[in-house]
Amino acid sequence: MNYGFVIDNRKCIGCHACTVACKAEHDVPIGVNRTWVKTIEKGTFPDTRRYFSVMRCNHCADAPCVTICPVTALFTRDDGIVDFDPARCIGCKACIQGCPYDAIYIDPRSGTAGKCNYCAHRVEVGLEPPCVVVCPEHAIIPGDLDDPETEIAHIVKREEVTVRKPEKGTIPKVFYVGADFASLVPSAAPLSGTYVTSEGREPGVTPRRPAPATGNDGGLLAIAPLRAATAAIATAEAAPARRIYDAGQTHQGSWGWKVSAYLWTKSIAAGLMLVLPFIEGWSSPAHDSTLRLTAIAIALGFLAATGILLVADLKRPSRFLWVITRPQWRSWLTRGAYILMFFGLGVTGLAAAELAGAERLRAILIWAVAVLGAGTAVYTAFLFWQSKGRDLWQSPLLPLHLLVQAGAAGVAVMLLVAVAVPPISGQALGDLVTWLQRALGVHVLLALMELYATHQTKDASTAAQWARTGARFHVLAWGVVVLGAAAPIALLAVANTGAILAAGALGLIGLALWEHLYVQAGQKVALS
Repeated sequence: MNYGFVIDNRKCIGCHACTVACKAEHDVPIGVNRTWVKTIEKGTFPDTRRYFSVMRCNHCADAPCVTICPVTALFTRDDGIVDFDPARCIGCKACIQGCPYDAIYIDPRSGTAGKCNYCAHRVEVGLEPPCVVVCPEHAIIPGDLDDPETEIAHIVKREEVTVRKPEKGTIPKVFYVGADFASLVPSAAPLSGTYVTSEGREPGVTPRRPAPATGNDGGLLAIAPLRAATAAIATAEAAPARRIYDAGQTHQGSWGWKVSAYLWTKSIAAGLMLVLPFIEGWSSPAHDSTLRLTAIAIALGFLAATGILLVADLKRPSRFLWVITRPQWRSWLTRGAYILMFFGLGVTGLAAAELAGAERLRAILIWAVAVLGAGTAVYTAFLFWQSKGRDLWQSPLLPLHLLVQAGAAGVAVMLLVAVAVPPISGQALGDLVTWLQRALGVHVLLALMELYATHQTKDASTAAQWARTGARFHVLAWGVVVLGAAAPIALLAVANTGAILAAGALGLIGLALWEHLYVQAGQKVALS
């Protein structure tokens, strides 16, 4: 079996009965939806036309939410339904980032995710989902796509059907008949100044005022000849679309400052371990050991902060150990958790070897920990790549950029340590200064490429534009580029103690600002 839906937009009248029935069936809280009706409008009064589209989970054959979920709370049943088990959910919100269709929400009461599950409990006893039952126009058609005798199979074979975002490769199983392009592509119908019965303005959008009456207050379609009515419809269909009703959830900022901070703290911990193998012969053996132990202690502190931030960002933090004890191995959130765990154990073992004077063990562990540090820095790129709803994060530059950021952060902290815990040789200090200048220069170059280079999709371009306009431009230009890179590079050329301390601190601040800007920019594009 392979269950799916057909939404017949030719029949949908926008009555919202499906939304109400879904809320009643599942006790869905106000403010979130499993099913909702999006309304777009084209034309100017009186030559206007409205289009209604039912939005919901697409029960994808290759569902990214299932792949990214770290604890198998989301899973694909044998009958093709993508179902959800709230008893397993840890509230990490990764599924929200993975879904390109904005179909998943966090229940404000339980702190676990929720979405359309095809009313599997009804299907199992031979009943149709309530949204199908209450639709007065039979605009929602469910059924087994693999059974050629079902109505849905006939429609998919006979009619010209459309799916949302086929380019994502998710193989969605919600098919639309007679859907207008602008109703299925979020960027094609931006939010207008007003909704149907209320105002709903996005930042930077000027409220739209109703056009003045043209003397045909009775409505063109009611009194005009058929020829004029047909012309009016054609005019409306060709006009730009605007979104005038959308009860869906936009999830702009589901991953907030805690995720940005976690990227920053783990880059410092990882970067310090990348630098550590090169601390040899900088001063006396005893002082080199002191530098290594200081760097290890700082790395462990930032690694602990990383864990605290990750747990604090969960909606169900009491379940955080389930990522380790109930892993879903395809998720890079799970893989990342194990990388962090082994990295922490390696750093702890290295500290023990250093304290015990076990030189041979230290020589082995120092390189093993450096490799784990590189994995710690880079694994988030693969997690972001699994977030198929966020086009900006699909950048092929991301693994390299994360590694460079970790290197810059590690060198910046090590430079602060080397200056604060003298003495080291002038050659070693010069090496650190050169490394930091180069790392910050490459970081800024990659950051500007992420935002200003040509992007493969419109959504990625829109997200990048958000990051480089308005108040964010000042964060990028003055915070990331000038304060976080140009100023430290210039200060390091002075090479006195005060300038070096200032350069290291400014470099770290610039890296933190970039992390937050990048994480937020990726989430600023509407998905429904």
